[in-house]
Formats: sequence, C-alpha cells, structure tokens
Amino acid sequence: MPVLRLQTVLLFLLASVLLLPVLAVLASWLQWNAVSAQILGEMSRTVLPDYVWTTVKLCLMVAVGVVLVGTGAAGAVTLFEFPGRRMMEWAMLLPLAMPAYVVAYAYTDFLQYSGPLQTGMRAVFGLEGRVLPEVRSLGGAACVFVFSLYPYVYLLARAAFAERASQLMEAARLLGASTRRRLLLVALPLARPAIAAGAALALMETLADFGVSSYFGIQTFTAGIYKAWLSMDDRTAAAQLATLLLITVIVLLRMEQRAQARMRFATGRGAHAGSAEGRPMVLRGYARWIALMLCVFPVLMGFVLPVLFMLRPLAADWSVLPWDRFAQWTFNSLRLGVISAALAVGIALWLAYSLRRSPDAFTRGVVQLAGLGYAIPGAVIVVGLLLPVGWLQSVAPHSQIGGWVTATVVGVVWAYLVRFCAVALQSVQSGYARIPQSFDDSARMLGVGGTRLAAMVHWPLLRRSTAAAALLVFVDVMKELPATLVLRPFDSDTLAVVAFQLARDERLGEAALPSLALVLVGLIPVVLLSRTLRSK
Repeated sequence: MPVLRLQTVLLFLLASVLLLPVLAVLASWLQWNAVSAQILGEMSRTVLPDYVWTTVKLCLMVAVGVVLVGTGAAGAVTLFEFPGRRMMEWAMLLPLAMPAYVVAYAYTDFLQYSGPLQTGMRAVFGLEGRVLPEVRSLGGAACVFVFSLYPYVYLLARAAFAERASQLMEAARLLGASTRRRLLLVALPLARPAIAAGAALALMETLADFGVSSYFGIQTFTAGIYKAWLSMDDRTAAAQLATLLLITVIVLLRMEQRAQARMRFATGRGAHAGSAEGRPMVLRGYARWIALMLCVFPVLMGFVLPVLFMLRPLAADWSVLPWDRFAQWTFNSLRLGVISAALAVGIALWLAYSLRRSPDAFTRGVVQLAGLGYAIPGAVIVVGLLLPVGWLQSVAPHSQIGGWVTATVVGVVWAYLVRFCAVALQSVQSGYARIPQSFDDSARMLGVGGTRLAAMVHWPLLRRSTAAAALLVFVDVMKELPATLVLRPFDSDTLAVVAFQLARDERLGEAALPSLALVLVGLIPVVLLSRTLRSK
C-alpha cells in the first residue's frame, strides 16, 4: 500500500507539471484587470477580427489543399499501378523532413523580387517591375503549409485505402461500376474518417506555427499572442488570447479523435493484400503518367525544390559561412534534444508501465493528459509557463524560480516535455500493446514482479519502441521554434532559432546552413517510416 500511495502521489505531481501551462492559461481569466481589459478591448476593435479572419482563411485553404493533395496521392499509389509507384510510396513522405519555416525561407529566397528567377526573367524578356505575385502572402503561406503537411493526410488515407478499398472496388467493377463511380462511391467513403483525421492534424500544426506566419508577416492568432506579450508587454492579455487558440485546438483534437474512432468501423482486414482482388488496377496510356505526376508534384514542391533552392545560396556563401558558430549551434541543439528525449522516454516508460500495472481511472487520466500535450501550440505552452513565474515573482520578489526557468535549460526542457511526452508515450504504448498480458502472469508465477518484471520481461521487448520514441522526440526538439525562441538561455541559440533569425534579417545564404542541417536530421525518422511502409 505505501508503494501504491507513493506512485499515486508521483503521478499526481507529474500530471501537475504537464498540465500547469494549460491551467495557467485558463486561470488568466481570473486575473482580469483594467489594463488587460483595455488592451483586449482595443485589440477586439482593431486587429483581433483580422487575426481571426486571417487564421480562418489560412486554415480553410490548408484544409482543402492537404485533402486534395494527400488523398489524391494516397489513392494513386494504393489503388492503381503505374511506373514508379513503388518509389513514390515512400518518396511522398520526404516533406515530413522539412520544417514549414525552412520551406518558406527557400521559396522566398528564390521567388522574391530580387531572387534569381524574377531577376533572370526581367533580364531575358525585358520586363519591368514585379514578374510574379508576392511570395510573402496568405496564399504563399497556404502553399507552404499544404506541401509541408499533406503527408498527414497521405499516411492515414493510404492506410484506409489499403485495408479494404482495393477489394471492394474490384467487387464494384464486377458489378459494372465505372472507375469514377468506384472512386466516388466506394473508395472515398471508406477513407473519409482517415482523411478527416489527417486534415485535423495538419490544421493543428498550422495553428501552432510561428515561423511561417512571422516571416511572411501574416497576422494569425499565434502572431497576435506574441505581439500582445512582447510588444504590448501584457502577459494576461496574451494568455487570454492563447485561451481562444487552445479552445480551437481542443476542438480540432476532438474531431481527430472521433475520426480515428470511426476508422475502426470504416476499415477491416478484408482479403489478403496479395490476392487478386487486392491488387492495384493497372493504368494504361496517359492515365499512368497523370498518376505519376500527381505523386511527383507534391514531392517536388515540398522537398526537392526547397533543398535545391537552399543549396544555391549555400554554395555562393560557402567561404564566409560561420562554421565555428555552426558547431556551437549544433551542440546546443543536440544537447537539448538528448536531454529532452531521455526525460520524455523515461516518463513515457513509467506512465505506460503504471497503466499496465494498475489500469485504474486515475492512472488512465494522467496518461490521457500526458497524451494531449502534442496538440498544445508552442505559443500557449510558453505563455502558460511564464505566467506562473511572473505571479510567483510578484509574491516573492527574491525567489530564484524565474532565473531557473528563463536563464537555464530547465524552462525550455519543461516546455519540450509538455509538448513531446505524447510522442514518446504513443510509441511506448504501441510497444506494450504487442506484449501479451500472459507474459506478466507467467513471470509473477515464477516470482518476478515489480521493477524486476519491467527490467527482465518488458524492457527487452520494448527496446525498439523505446529507440523509436527517443528518435522522434529528438527530431521534434531539434525543429521546435516557438518555445525555444522565447525560453532558451542567453547565448544558447539552436539551429532552428538561428535559421529563423538569419532568414528574418534577409541573410538567407547563412540561414541555409542550419536549415539544411535540420532537414538532414528530419530525414532519419522519414527513412525509418518509409522502410516500414515498404516492408508491408
């Protein structure tokens, strides 16, 4: 009993640590004062409607774009046979390695008024003024997000198509249905929950973004939170704005969870993938090249061209690149990534083991709370962490808690754990799901229990899942921008922060070096995921 009580207390403390940012943001409405009321009132009359309308338009464009691109590509590689299909199955995942803000820097450098494309077109054709539309616009941001985030829809829709769509489309063909009717009446209805879940994930990433909206000068909700915090110097107003963003994200998360729940009814095992009924339909003539272009175009726009665009200024400025400082930026990123990955995996193992050992309502609640962190935007986490620090310092001016949170790695690692524990937990829980409960029963009959059970039975079977969890958290920490930008200690810039600052200062040649480093790191989980897809 004392051990169980201690475990309950520790779980409660962990839940408090992970839930503190959300509670602090919600509690900001209890700190209503005249200054905050004036700021929010003025913002509601001036810029707040623009924030809302801009965010809504951006989300609508991104939702339509990722659904069209991701669903089209998933249907092409799953339901049809055409030249290059095997290669495109995994190549479609490459944009996952590209942070959206890196894609924005690459296209801006190449397509802006002073970029090589417009300069060359003016020289060749004798044109004057701007040749192409402005890249830094709402439409430009939507395109960046679409070609960076469509893999969310592609992955889920591909899984939905692969389960039963091929077999049922073959049955519909035998009943005389045309290809168009089979796609519209059979394949798409089966994949609709998966498509909705993927679109919800893409929208959550769009709402959480700060790099693209800030660099393009788009007044989204996230930009408004930072403006209220940094420009107007009012934490309460920023927190109250963050509450509205948090509510929107929670609604999207609920939509994604409902869509995931419906997927178990919309999919099934069906016939074996290798059977004649499950084979993709062979395309002939122009149709096969159209299907290939449908897959090549997103990869070209979301990965190949941005990499080529960044290599050009990198080669031009090769001799003057700050290699010594690059080593320091890399070390800072690696240090934060390793620390955060180790802590997140440790917490995930503890939570998953606690849930398996005693699956009571309290433990399930703590695990669910830890799993919600990934949906919380970085801007909300930053506000939620710094608000309690400000309140504590106002009560105890000589307290050192503010220095620990803002002047050391404690604050930024805390933010990472709130946001990325969910990533580690999902991977570890998937590993536990493959360990039968009978293994635990057999071990207890042999006198092995408690921590010995976890060390001798569970751990050997969880090594691959744990390694995958550590890798995913590490890569996410390397690419994280909003929390790192605000909470990092002085003189501890990371690759993501430096890439953002250099691009903001129009030093895109220097920004290409840390940006490409982030892309190389992001390729690691993409390669592993593509190997998993090829093995199925």
